[in-house]
Amino acid sequence: MAKPKTTDDAELIKEWPLSTAATLGSSVRAKGILLEIRARLPLAVRKSLEIEAGALTLAMAETAKSAFRAASSVVSNALEDIESLPVIPREIQDILTISITERHRWLSDGRLPSAGTRTVKLRGRARKITFHVFDPRVVEDILDRDLVTVWREEDAEARAEKRRRAALKAKLTRSLKTKAKTPSKPDVDADDASGSKPLGWEEFSRDGLLR
Repeated sequence: MAKPKTTDDAELIKEWPLSTAATLGSSVRAKGILLEIRARLPLAVRKSLEIEAGALTLAMAETAKSAFRAASSVVSNALEDIESLPVIPREIQDILTISITERHRWLSDGRLPSAGTRTVKLRGRARKITFHVFDPRVVEDILDRDLVTVWREEDAEARAEKRRRAALKAKLTRSLKTKAKTPSKPDVDADDASGSKPLGWEEFSRDGLLR
């Protein structure tokens, strides 16, 4: 089996540095850009494009000048608008340092706006998956304004309020149950007035019939 060609073996090399505006400071995003551009290249030369030290590197043999020029053109054209490439779920989680649960929650309540959906077919599988993507400039704004910290504080306050309401409801429920189980006390004065003296007693006494 022939040994795969490495960058050291190659004679034709070209590099394209990736800006922070493109990667948003994320190695996961940088890898996503690499995969996106590889997908636009002919299958035979895709592995010739790698990412090293924050730059895309195309390395091919001297004998592949024609293919090298064609691939270089594809990469250069793809990078012209790479900063607007939608951010996919695993990238936004790395960029904002958030969990899958937080991404779903904030997407659902509108704090994390979707830029649409994307459908892809999984390699080697028949089924397709659809997921939300995000505008890189919106993601950058969320990062710059540290909105993740604000949202987490809002969520903590909401959870505390929910626990407080639940505790109050539970206390009220217990109180109502206790009240329902406790028998009412008899009215002593009422018993004295109506039970110990016969009807008409006052008139009977006033007429002097007991003297």
